[in-house]
Parts: sequence; structure tokens; C-alpha cells
Amino acid sequence: MTFCAVVARQQSGVRTWVWVGAAVMCLFWGARLAHGMFAAGGRVGSLLMWGATASFLLAVAFGADMGDERGWTPAQMLSVFAVTATAGGIWLLVRQRTWGEWLAWAAPLVFALVVSCVVASGSVLHALYADSLDLTPDDLDVPAIWQAASAVKLLSLLSFTLFVPAVWGIAKHVHAPFVSPIERLGVPLYVVTQAAVVVVCGVWALDSAGNAVKDLRTAAVQKAELPSYFGVEPEWMCVEPTVPAAKLSSRGGILSPERPYVSFGEAGGTVSLWDEPAGKALQMPAEQVRLVPAVDGQARCTYSYATLSKAD
Repeated sequence: MTFCAVVARQQSGVRTWVWVGAAVMCLFWGARLAHGMFAAGGRVGSLLMWGATASFLLAVAFGADMGDERGWTPAQMLSVFAVTATAGGIWLLVRQRTWGEWLAWAAPLVFALVVSCVVASGSVLHALYADSLDLTPDDLDVPAIWQAASAVKLLSLLSFTLFVPAVWGIAKHVHAPFVSPIERLGVPLYVVTQAAVVVVCGVWALDSAGNAVKDLRTAAVQKAELPSYFGVEPEWMCVEPTVPAAKLSSRGGILSPERPYVSFGEAGGTVSLWDEPAGKALQMPAEQVRLVPAVDGQARCTYSYATLSKAD
């Protein structure tokens, strides 16, 4: 009911009334279920409880402050449903207390925990982010607290792998035919579906880092403020060599000190830059350059190799 009401609020014309009608039907269907919940009295109390719950859900869905707009969106409603269904389904599986059912929910959970906690050489999301920029996680020098935060983010993405065993638990609770022990296609169906969900969760993880890199490169092209990503704070910097051009050990290209670069700072004695016009990373020893903050990508750096030659 609440989902239909939320969708109706974002529609216009005839579609609004279609979703309103669907919400009203869900309301009466729920009231009917609540009315029949107590076979030996208590129907009035059940209906009152149902009415109070429905009113509370509508008030929260329409009145909750969610960023720039008030109220929930359909996507947020689906997330709430997924979390609720997952928690309920896993609880039903745990109640079964059989090795097969325990394995059904524990295996995806262990998989999610192991993958998201692999931070020995930098978190997974940071590794994906760095790889998209032709860098390594060590080049970014991300604080441990932000590596932990990215691991939590990855865990939240991989937690959707629990949705399939949760649905399996709900299906067994209601004795759905496809989960019957005599149904031969039940287990293969579960395995295939679970594998598909794992693949989708992996794609989401790739998209998280990929979208961050895309936003960074878009900002670099527009010479605008650069977005951060879990502790990675790129900045516009004028890069001033402290050695003659012939002695500058740059990797990935030739430094042009007249214009600002996207800088990821110094890590392990190496300065890592992103050269958007060339579309690749540029690195050099930290002792051979000096980083001077620039206002934005349109700023003009006053340094040149001629300046260094005069100074010499």
C-alpha cells in the first residue's frame, strides 16, 4: 500500500489515479487479512492496530526528510522491502535448523564478509578506483579509517546476496511447491539464481568505483571542483619542478608546469597526477617537484622551465 502511494505521488494524470486505486485495494486487502487474523475474538483490536500501522507508514513515507526532497522514493521503498524481506527470510531459515538451510544463508554471508574485508593491500573499491586511473592503491595512500568505510560500502552491496536464501526461507515457510524435497529443479534453480545475484552485486561494486572515476574525469574536463571517493581527495595543483627538465624522472608523460594537474598527493615518495588531456596518469619523484594548490582547473600556473633556468 505504501509503495503504491509513494509511486502515485510522483505520477501525474491518469497514472496517479491508477496507483491510488492500487493503494486503496492494498489497504482493504490488508484490512481483510487483519480482520481474519483472530478467529476467536479480537477483530476490532486487530483492525485498529492495522489502521494505526498503515497511518504510521504513510506518515513516514510522505513526511520523512530524504535529502533534497521530502518523503521516500520508490527506489527507497524497494530497498526497505528488500531489507525487511531478507531479515525475515533469514530468520525463517535459521529456525529450520538443518545443515542445508544453515549453509544456504551462511555461505553468501561468509562470502560477503571475506571479500569486503580484504584490505591487506588496500580495499577492493579503492583498488578498482586506482586501476581505472592506471594507478595502484599504494599511490593513493588512503587512511585506514576510509579503507574500513569502503569495506562497509562493499559489504552493503554484497549483502544483497542474502536476498535469494531469504526468499528461499519464506518459500519453505509457506510450503511453496518449487522448494519441496521431491522437486528436482528446486536446488538447481536456487544455485543459478544465487550465482546471478552474486554477479549483479559484483557489477554494482564495479559501477561504484567506475562511476566515481567517471565523475572525476568529467570534473577534470570541465576544470571544476573535483569529487572525493572514500578518503581519496584529488586536488588541482600547480606542479613546479625543482630540477631541470632533463633530470625530471617522470613516468607516463611529459610534465607541463604551465597548467594545473589533478593531484592525488604524495605517497611512498612519489607524486601521482592525472593528465586529463592525455587521458593517463603521470608520476614523478616527490623530491623533484613542488606542489602548489590551484584555485581550479582554469587557473594559470606562473612557473615554467625558463624560470628554473634563470634561477640557476
